[in-house]
Amino acid sequence: MSPAVDAVLEPAAGVEETGPRAAPARTRPLYWSVRRELWENRSIYLAPLSVAVFAVTALLVHGATMPSHMPGMLANDPAHAGTASVSYRVGGLLVLMTTFVVAAFYCLEALSSERRDRSVLFWKSLPVSDRTTVLAKATIPLGVLPLITVAAVVATQLAIFLISAVTLLVLGQGVAPLWGELHLFRLWTAMLYGVAIMMLWHAPVYGFLLLVSGWARRTAVLWAVLPLLALGVVEKLTMNTAYVASMVTYRLLGWYGKAFAIPAREEIPFSPLNRLTPGRILGSADLWLGLAFAALCLAAAARLRRQREPG
Repeated sequence: MSPAVDAVLEPAAGVEETGPRAAPARTRPLYWSVRRELWENRSIYLAPLSVAVFAVTALLVHGATMPSHMPGMLANDPAHAGTASVSYRVGGLLVLMTTFVVAAFYCLEALSSERRDRSVLFWKSLPVSDRTTVLAKATIPLGVLPLITVAAVVATQLAIFLISAVTLLVLGQGVAPLWGELHLFRLWTAMLYGVAIMMLWHAPVYGFLLLVSGWARRTAVLWAVLPLLALGVVEKLTMNTAYVASMVTYRLLGWYGKAFAIPAREEIPFSPLNRLTPGRILGSADLWLGLAFAALCLAAAARLRRQREPG
């Protein structure tokens, strides 16, 4: 290359650059770690969506094969008032249970699977700390899955409502009675509140499962279940009590009795917002002790990931 061209391409010596410098790009390791979990674990969003499709299909088949139940499902039979709202809540409950199962199995595999296939060696070579990695994995059951659950339930109930509305219009009837019984916006508000409370209540469960996943070299699910099962059996045989079983049941299902006021009988029409008791659940020591335990489990899981060898 000629000296004249070099003089044009190379900045003159001693001349300072006065233009604005581009700010360094933000890497956002937590964001990309969460994206990586979604790429590698498609069941996180496929399972709830599949159950949502199943719920809609099952209700359609139920209505077609049992015509006598159709008036109640369409809210145009006063003798079966409340049947329509029950149908919508059943679909949401199926998605909610699926979400918990997916979250539990995801946590059990989150740290142990990357050691088994030795992919942990590659991920540790990246500038992402063990703490960030564990937090990203905890974000899936505590943040991502709740959002997917809410979206899946809303889509399920909207699909059922649209199908019911079309059916009513074909029959020459109005949609107002069905809409008045369902109170979908109130139902979605109560569902959003319930999903948030459930995830906070289950945080120690997910933290414990992530800790077991980081510690166990093989069959993490057995290490998570068998000790509690053995304690329960020994307790029952020696003292004829069931404190371990009660503790596990309370941690899995106790949030509902604290987050909602359970009436003595079903209300007609169903009023979900009248049952919310946020003060009672937020004032519960069990909730905050569980969150503290979850934080300790996540810290221990990050330390184990730093020290545990693959294999």
